[in-house]
Amino acid sequence: MNTPDELKTLIRDVPDFPRPGVVFKDFTPLLRDPAALALAVELMANPFRGKGVELVVGAESRGFIFGTALAQSLSAGFVPIRKPGKLPRAKSGIDYALEYGADRLEMHDDAVHPGERVLIVDDLLATGGTMRAACELVRGLGARLLGISVLIELTFLPGRESLRAYGDVHAVLRY
Repeated sequence: MNTPDELKTLIRDVPDFPRPGVVFKDFTPLLRDPAALALAVELMANPFRGKGVELVVGAESRGFIFGTALAQSLSAGFVPIRKPGKLPRAKSGIDYALEYGADRLEMHDDAVHPGERVLIVDDLLATGGTMRAACELVRGLGARLLGISVLIELTFLPGRESLRAYGDVHAVLRY
């Protein structure tokens, strides 16, 4: 396993999930292949090496998978952003719109500090709604956002364009 094209062979399409008309990109076969997982993490981390990343932030739940691995790879800490009701202490939150409804993300108030250099990580970039909310939450606590790294980007959706204000957006696989 040496190239992004080889990683694509481990991503399977699941039609009509989670609702009719959607083709879900299932990356779980990639996760069970040690060489593929290592390559995916390396390719997600490489653009941010030497940039002074202090914290990697990942949104629930699939952002946790790659976020912790990137944090280790970049010798940084990891901070989770959770759905409502999952964090036990004082927290900040942000409500955001989804294609068919609304949601909320939360993070402990002391999870990031003013001026800390943060990389935000997730598995997939589609419309950008969740990622924009994560960026706003991190910025709202005073951190310095260095960029965004995702495994998969759906280029036919406006996610990248909607994130221009938040720095570099890096995607390993583009569909």
